[in-house]
Amino acid sequence: MKRMNVLISAFACHPPLEAGAPEEEKWLASGESILGWNICNQVARFHETWAITQARNRPGIERAQKRGEGAGIHFQYIDYKLWWKKLWNKSFPLHFYYYFWQWLAYFEAKKLRKKIAFDLFQHATFANDWMPDYNGARLGLPFVWGPIGGGQSNPKGFAREYGRIARVLEVYRTAAQELGRRMIRGRRQCVRNARAILACNEETRLKIPPAYRDKVRFFPVTGINRDDLHEPVLRPEAGGAFRLLTTGRLVRYKRFDFCIRSVEEFLRRNPGTDVLLEIVGDGPLGPSLKALVRELRMEKHIHFIPWMPRQELIARMTECDVFLFPSLREGGGIVVIEAMACGKPVVALNSAGPGFHVQPEWGIKVEPVNPSQVVADLGSALERLWKDPELRFRLGRAAKRRAEDYYLWDRLGERLRDIQAEAVEHPLEAEKG
Repeated sequence: MKRMNVLISAFACHPPLEAGAPEEEKWLASGESILGWNICNQVARFHETWAITQARNRPGIERAQKRGEGAGIHFQYIDYKLWWKKLWNKSFPLHFYYYFWQWLAYFEAKKLRKKIAFDLFQHATFANDWMPDYNGARLGLPFVWGPIGGGQSNPKGFAREYGRIARVLEVYRTAAQELGRRMIRGRRQCVRNARAILACNEETRLKIPPAYRDKVRFFPVTGINRDDLHEPVLRPEAGGAFRLLTTGRLVRYKRFDFCIRSVEEFLRRNPGTDVLLEIVGDGPLGPSLKALVRELRMEKHIHFIPWMPRQELIARMTECDVFLFPSLREGGGIVVIEAMACGKPVVALNSAGPGFHVQPEWGIKVEPVNPSQVVADLGSALERLWKDPELRFRLGRAAKRRAEDYYLWDRLGERLRDIQAEAVEHPLEAEKG
């Protein structure tokens, strides 16, 4: 296949933070930003690559390029200068800003196109199906959209536990997404113009109108590098010390309270067990989660650990017995794949990204019927894995094999290369005339 000129829109694009990185960059290296970084690097393996991204990503990207990473990628940094910094680290305002940032990206792409004969445009991040990409809608290049998520939502009945304000915000979020899908012309143009739509879960695929679903390809928003792979170790003792791990931003939909209550349920069935759950991360729900631990008198069994660099987290994963992740509407769930790569069985909900990643051959999925049922079933899953070290080892070995076969970034890059080639070689019927 010939080497093409590829233009990428990657609003979120930042390498994983290295040791000693500035504290203010901590929130830049999110899962979405690492997705953008990896997509750009994989495209650059095969093609000459230009990437439009936020100016605030520049320091971290330039440090990575000095280390020899991100070679061959021509980054174009753009931002509104006056008011946007106030929106950092706040989800809804940042998405609102992103809507307007895309117009900057569109005008930047038009300027670049006067100098460079691009063969393909790809939208990489933000990875939401309900927001448009104006380059994909208007630029007139063969267009690959994604990988995208956004179709996932809270299972019915779970929002009743939220406070009144949180319930209102959840209704507003869902309504705003549906409004974007139905009313924003640029989104409809993206669906129509894309030659390939990369969806990270089934829920997102179903948000694409039926007439265009033949363009959808499943493609994860999560991936790993070969250095992340670790062979599982069989711990011979049954009923001994039991080490659990979970991680993420402490926000409502990730349901870390389910983790805490499932450990309580496990201990109710198996009193006196030496069990420890480590929760790695911070966020707005940190104080209330810690208060729940005190209320349940679980301080001995639940430890909170602040944010840590990725390599430290991977090392922590290799030391645990089970990775627990009961998020309700996670589009991707990179930490699930990282735990699988470490040879750990994952206990997750059968919902959105984790429900797609975890299968019975290498983990345990719990159906999200109602909150009390989820806690009981999570506790049962933990008990089953605690009592059967051989099962943990067997699931962990299969999880590592699955991560290696399907989620290695180099293999994902080869799949993306083939999708891009097909997109360029096979125009849409509407374009042939």
